[in-house]
Amino acid sequence: MEWNDVYMYRCLQLAQKGAGLTAPNPMVGALLVYQDQIIGEGFHEKYGGPHAEVNCFASVLPLHRQYINKSTLYVSLEPCAHFGKTPPCADLIIKHRVPNVVIACRDANSKVNGKGIKMLQEAGIQITEGVLEKEAFELNRRFFVFHQRKRPYIILKWAETADHKIAKNGSIPIAISNQLTNTWVHKWRTEEAAIMVGSKTALMDDPYLTARYWPGNNPLRIVVGNQIQPNQSLHLLDKTVNTWIFNNRLHLENENIQFVQLKESFTFIEDILTYLHQQNILSVLVEGGQKLLQTFIDAGLWDEARTITNTEMYLNDGIKAPVLNHTNSCETIDLGTDHISIYRRP
Repeated sequence: MEWNDVYMYRCLQLAQKGAGLTAPNPMVGALLVYQDQIIGEGFHEKYGGPHAEVNCFASVLPLHRQYINKSTLYVSLEPCAHFGKTPPCADLIIKHRVPNVVIACRDANSKVNGKGIKMLQEAGIQITEGVLEKEAFELNRRFFVFHQRKRPYIILKWAETADHKIAKNGSIPIAISNQLTNTWVHKWRTEEAAIMVGSKTALMDDPYLTARYWPGNNPLRIVVGNQIQPNQSLHLLDKTVNTWIFNNRLHLENENIQFVQLKESFTFIEDILTYLHQQNILSVLVEGGQKLLQTFIDAGLWDEARTITNTEMYLNDGIKAPVLNHTNSCETIDLGTDHISIYRRP
């Protein structure tokens, strides 16, 4: 492995620390290297806070600051060139007179894409692009889908029995996955901007849709359908977490609860995703029910699917699990009796 790869790999490690905290911004890590010695490093810690480059420069010790203008800056994503929550990082790099910048990949945001690199080049800075580019795209795949496809990154998730059922017939909910898997699922929740269920699932299971078993942010809760009313006694309406209910009957905003009225149509799901994109919702974890999950699958509106199979539970009669077509399993994990498969769309 070349040294450029080693330093960029460290940038990606740093960037990963911002998982679940930076959306709708990307995760970014930065490193300052002088004569094969790391003299500064930082990452984008939370949305609205300083970017990775800012934290990297700030971390340089006083005795090393004299070397900044002789160092190479490694950054996992093209430095920004526009004023947002913070000033442009490209300006900061130019101000510090860094002579060389190594970038993993370009920023997909149209406000940045190529503009940050152009600013640096016009200031006489030597640019190297494409170092661990594939790994950088993978890390920020939510961000790239959001900007390139103009919709949130969609992750489908469900638990099923060994005979491919997700629930009993009727209204009595059952636990399919074990507690260890449930803890991992709550970790997944902290990594996404929003979590979604259908209104029938919300009524039958009365879920919290929070990350109670793992430290981190609770995602925005989203319910799709007309069966939820403002006066119902549901955990989803407890006002502890921002919650949006998409329906075609009611428009109402009350503390953390919003009923968002959209015109029901054949493109209802697409309309919801368009609305979420406009509201800067970077990713959505869709947890059920069967009809909602299958609607996303049939429309081709998904990027990942995470299925949890209890290999020792059989229901015989019950609600069939959604059916995925033309997928390749890219990762499998066994947690006790639970077999987890993570799929990506081809």
